[in-house]
Amino acid sequence: TLAVLLLCSHFVLLHRVPLIKGKSARESLEEQGLWDEYRGKFPFNPTRFDDQSLSVSSEQMTNDADLAYFGVISIGTPPQSFTVIFDTGSSNLWIPSIYCSSAACANHNRFNPGLSSTFKNAGKSLSIQYGTGSMTGFEGFDTVVVGGIPVKNQIFGLSQSEAPFMAHMKADGILGLAYPRLAASQATPVFDNMMTQHLVNQDMFSVYLTRNSEVGSMVTFGGVDPNHYYGQIAWIPLSSQMYWQITVDSVTVNGQIVACNGGCQAIVDTGTSNIVGPQADISSMARAVGAYSANGDNVVNCNSINNMPAMVFHIHGQAFTLPASTYVRQSTYYGCRTGLQSSNSDLWILGDIFIRQYYSIFSRAQNMVGLALAR
Repeated sequence: TLAVLLLCSHFVLLHRVPLIKGKSARESLEEQGLWDEYRGKFPFNPTRFDDQSLSVSSEQMTNDADLAYFGVISIGTPPQSFTVIFDTGSSNLWIPSIYCSSAACANHNRFNPGLSSTFKNAGKSLSIQYGTGSMTGFEGFDTVVVGGIPVKNQIFGLSQSEAPFMAHMKADGILGLAYPRLAASQATPVFDNMMTQHLVNQDMFSVYLTRNSEVGSMVTFGGVDPNHYYGQIAWIPLSSQMYWQITVDSVTVNGQIVACNGGCQAIVDTGTSNIVGPQADISSMARAVGAYSANGDNVVNCNSINNMPAMVFHIHGQAFTLPASTYVRQSTYYGCRTGLQSSNSDLWILGDIFIRQYYSIFSRAQNMVGLALAR
């Protein structure tokens, strides 16, 4: 029938990038017995950006040692391949270049512009600030292939120096998927070029993160994959078009408001692994689920996970429930800890812990985030 044909033709137009769930930097460092030393040297500052980030040339990004999802893209003609973090909390694409001699570049793939017949130097420098050091380099244009989509004349950063902690990052670089307003050097983000070059069927992309297995996680450009969620999609209007920012009404545990009383702002961020919020609220949530603070983590007894209460995020009149099994992480070396982290910002971050539970759809056409229970 026509409906079936339309459905089939619709699916052909989805472009999927499989994500690899690798070891996080933290897991590797724990295995080597280096985690405590590393954490002392590079304290995690989960605050995504401050107002200075909106200056023309610098952008702040967090050094998150727990990130574990990476996908492959290629740049240039013939293509050179790189693993990147698909990051909805930033807007620039950058990768290491052959001009970088930092330790962080030595153990990653590096782009060689001289080998690409389509590369053009943009003649601009780029600096991205981290909580602990920075990435500096320059910008160029080339063809970037993402999920089989060739994006022509895409501006991207080529690093010439990288902060030491980036040597522990598994991905080579970062592909930012937030709004252009957030981009350092006013660079046009990859997805904006996909839209203006009419390379996607719908101006949206969606993210599915598997819980445990190494395979199955996916970024889908151009639409929604019904195989990745159950039930209805809840559409939530953005409160600001810079990040994927929404209003959360409250957070409850056992029916009691424990955080975000009277409402708060949150960003749905694939480039942060945990749930991050203001210190007083995070402490309140940790207490409510029976966690205690140790070594900078909110720790719980591994045997009590089945008896711990769920956290419920109330957003746009709907309840999004996170059972203990989703927010507690077990480490071979450090026992069980919640994925709750405090920051000195009022802006909450709903990171991978939340996205694993709720398939997340990012609609530029509607300026909304869609959330549905992940399969």
